[in-house]
Amino acid sequence: MLFVTATVLGSNSEVGTLRVVILHRPGAELQRLTPRNNDKLLFDGLPWVSRAQEEHDAFADLLRSRGVEVLLMSDLLTEALGSGAARMQGIAAAVEARRLGLPLAQELSAYLRSLEPADLAHVLTAGMTFTELPAGTKTDTSLVRRMHHGGDFVIEPLPNLLFTRDSSFWIGPRVAITSLALPARMRETSLTDLIYAHHPRFLGVRRAYESHTAPVEGGDVLLLSPGVVAVGVGERTTPAGAEALARSLFDDGLAHTVLAVPIAQERAQMHLDTVCTMVDVDAVVMYPAISDSLSAFTIKRTPDGVKILDEAPFVKAAAAAMDIEQLRVIDTGLDPVTAEREQWDDGNNTLALAPGVVVAYERNAETNARLQDSGIEVLPIAASELGTGRGGPRCMSCPVARDPL
Repeated sequence: MLFVTATVLGSNSEVGTLRVVILHRPGAELQRLTPRNNDKLLFDGLPWVSRAQEEHDAFADLLRSRGVEVLLMSDLLTEALGSGAARMQGIAAAVEARRLGLPLAQELSAYLRSLEPADLAHVLTAGMTFTELPAGTKTDTSLVRRMHHGGDFVIEPLPNLLFTRDSSFWIGPRVAITSLALPARMRETSLTDLIYAHHPRFLGVRRAYESHTAPVEGGDVLLLSPGVVAVGVGERTTPAGAEALARSLFDDGLAHTVLAVPIAQERAQMHLDTVCTMVDVDAVVMYPAISDSLSAFTIKRTPDGVKILDEAPFVKAAAAAMDIEQLRVIDTGLDPVTAEREQWDDGNNTLALAPGVVVAYERNAETNARLQDSGIEVLPIAASELGTGRGGPRCMSCPVARDPL
C-alpha cells in the first residue's frame, strides 16, 4: 500500500525551496475599482481585470511547473465556509452595525447566512452594493437604506487580497496573523484568520503573534535566516508593532534576533520588501538609493531579558545577526531615474523559489540583468496589470511551506 506523506507546513527562511504557497487570483473585487474609489482602495490605476487574471494564472502555472503546490484563497475560503462557526465569523466581520444601523445589519446578516459557501465567499471578497441587496430588503425600517445611493457599498470589496503576503506569514511551524494598518485592508485578516482556524488543511496549526494592539504587515517581515527576522518600520508597520512582534517571537522561541529597520513613510516604499528581498542564503537585492543609508535597531533575546542595541547599518547588523561574514548586496547599480522607475515597478520585490532562484516582473529588465550577472536565476513574469496595486511576486504570495535551511 502506498502512503502519501503530507507536506510539513512552516518556514524558517525566505529562500528555502518553496513547497506550498497561498495565492489569490484577481476576481470581481477588482471590478469594483473606479476613478472615484481607487485611491481609497489603494490602487494607482484601474486594472484590466481579465488581463490581470491571465498574468496571475501564468504566475501560478510557473510556480506549479517548479513543483510548488498552489493553494488559491478563494478555494480555501469556500471550503472553510462549510463550517457554521466560520460563516458566523466571516459575516460578523463584514457586517458593521455601527455603519449600517441595527435593522439593516440584522437583515443583511440573515441574508448572508442563507447563502451557499461559494456565494458567501464571493460577497465577503467582492463586497456588495446597496443595489445588490435582495429584493425583499425592507426600506421603511432603515434610514441608512433610504439615504444611501445604490452604488454605495453595504460591504466594502477587498481588492488588496491579491497581496496574500500581508495578512499572514509563517515562521517556523507557526502562522502569524497580522494587523493591517489602513481601513481598506483591515477586514482581510478576518478572512485569513477564518481560513487558518476552520480549513482542514490547517488543522492543529498553532499561532504566533496574535497581538493586534499595533500594526504589523507581512510585507515588512523578512526571515533573513533561521532565528533572525527583519521588520520594516514605516508607513504600515509601527515601532510598537515591531517591538510587540519581536517580544512575541522571543517568548515562543521562534527567533533570537529581530532587526527593526526604519524605512521611508511613503507609498513607493510602503513595505520593507519593496526595497529589499532575499535572493540567496547570503544575498539580497536592494534599491540602490537606500543601500548605504538603510539602518537597523537590533533587538536580542538575552538571559537577562530583551536588549535593544544602537542603530547600525542594516547590512552589517544583518550579517552579525545571521552569523555570516558578509551579506551580499546585489545593488542594481542603475542610473537614478531607471532605479527609481524599477523600484516603483517592484523590481526589488522578488519571490525566491529556492536559493539563488527568484520570480521577478519582466518589465524590470535592468534589475533582472544585474541579478543574473550575480548568479541568480531569474524567472520573469508579465505584470502590465498586476502591478497597479503596487506589489510584486513576493507581495502576491504567502509561503506556507519551505524546506528548512
